[in-house]
Amino acid sequence: MPPRFRRPLAAVLAVAASVLLLTACAPTVAMQPAADANSPRCADVIVHLPDSIAGKAQRETNAQATSAWGDPAVVLLRCGVSPIGPTTKPCITVNGVDWVLENDPAASALRYITFGRTPATEVVIQHGKGGVADASVLPALADAIGEIPQQKNEKCLGTSDVTSPTGTPTPTPTSTATQSG
Repeated sequence: MPPRFRRPLAAVLAVAASVLLLTACAPTVAMQPAADANSPRCADVIVHLPDSIAGKAQRETNAQATSAWGDPAVVLLRCGVSPIGPTTKPCITVNGVDWVLENDPAASALRYITFGRTPATEVVIQHGKGGVADASVLPALADAIGEIPQQKNEKCLGTSDVTSPTGTPTPTPTSTATQSG
């Protein structure tokens, strides 16, 4: 090999070795894609995800329409899961996105699924030591999840929104404010 090519080749090999060493330090998070992960709507969600959540950096995953944050991962997201129908499980609305809590609220990792959006998105949030709070995760995802439109007439309902079997609305306490002046 002529001497004029040795130096550039050595530089290219050094850079390639550095890249390999750096990627070995940041392993990819292994995940399974959801059944409808190839939906164009999931692609819209993925490209709008935040780079960090609750101070945890976004990481590379090995499955389509997925994401993870933290090292070790404390937030996992999969777009393309099957939408859920009406349920008696807890449902909350955060920044315009309805989420159904799928497991025991006392569990160390909580699993939420969007309600009223097709395809649905699943988020698993690790609590406890090193984990993060739902209140810092769900609002951070709202803009990205909002890329999948809310279906008409599919919203979270509270007990005050539901009528009793007799057709009479269930009474709920109301407060009245009086102004003195």
